Amino acid sequence: MSSPPSRTAHPPMPTLQLPDNLKVEYANFVRIAHSPSDLVFDFAQILPGANQAEVLARIVMSPLGAKLFYNALADNLARYEASFGAISVPSASPLAEHLFRPPQSPQPPEDPAT
Repeated sequence: MSSPPSRTAHPPMPTLQLPDNLKVEYANFVRIAHSPSDLVFDFAQILPGANQAEVLARIVMSPLGAKLFYNALADNLARYEASFGAISVPSASPLAEHLFRPPQSPQPPEDPAT
C-alpha cells in the first residue's frame, strides 16, 4: 500500500503594513537596467510631447525577485483581462511613439453657416 503524496506546506503570506504617510504615485513610463546581480526599475511620469520624465521611484530587485514579479504580473494581467477584456497594444507603430507623440491641437468646431 503506497502512502499519499506529501504536500509541501506554504508559509502564510505576510501581512502588509501601509504607513499613514505612504505616497501613492502614478507612473506611465519605466526604464529598466540590469547588472549581473540586480535589475533596476526607474518608474517615472512623462507628459505627451515632453522629452524629460521625472523619476518617482527606483526599485532594485534580484534577478530571482524580478522573475517572480514578472510571473505574478503576467498572472494578474491574465486575470484582469478575463474580468475586463483584452488590453490592446498598438501594433502599427512603436509603443513609445504612440505614448509620447507631440500633443495634438483640438480640431476647431465646424462653422454651421458653411
